Amino acid sequence: MTNTPHLLADEVTVGYGRQVVLDRVTVRIDRGETVGLRGPSGCGKSTLVRVLALLHQPDQGRVSIDGTAVNAVRYAVPVALRTRVAALFQSPRAAADPRLSLTDLIAEPLRATRTPEAAVRERVTELADLVGLTADLRSRRPHAVSDGQLQRACLARALVHRPDYLLCDEATAMLDASTQAHVAAVIRDYQLTRQAGVLVISHDQTLLERWSDRIVDLAGTAPART
Repeated sequence: MTNTPHLLADEVTVGYGRQVVLDRVTVRIDRGETVGLRGPSGCGKSTLVRVLALLHQPDQGRVSIDGTAVNAVRYAVPVALRTRVAALFQSPRAAADPRLSLTDLIAEPLRATRTPEAAVRERVTELADLVGLTADLRSRRPHAVSDGQLQRACLARALVHRPDYLLCDEATAMLDASTQAHVAAVIRDYQLTRQAGVLVISHDQTLLERWSDRIVDLAGTAPART
């Protein structure tokens, strides 16, 4: 392997009870590249995203960021490390707190790291403009906006800490064509600006071939939840 900065899941195994979902899986995403990930339903693609996003501890194997092993998950990981990876999931409604306005949804990760409020407001405005959320939409709660508008807010939230690695788990699957194109364009522009590594999971073979530098096949071991 080269010395290129990278996010790595190395020989990762994850099980739920007696069901093995990932069995010694290795996936690497280099800075600046887009890796497509495909595989049948139930093969553990979403579980792999959660492991790489430092949201789920693997039973075996490890995750590393630029060669630094990460041996914890969530808030047990130092801020400077955990904010380098972000994920955008398929269902924005499952990922969003229904009590928060879109402004507060985007701001939430910044406030969790005690960012000064003036800087929070500036960053939220910058990202809301980037993803195409007008001022009137930002004050609304999730139930009062469309899936596409809510996913734009979730994308803004994912980018709020300027991550080096962005994991997209069927992130455009529930969106109409115009919103799909806009979300993809924002991600591509962000990647070029920041030299970010991007993982794209999709059942859309055409999208994977168009968007990815290379495609990894994840074979399932048995029917399982992802």
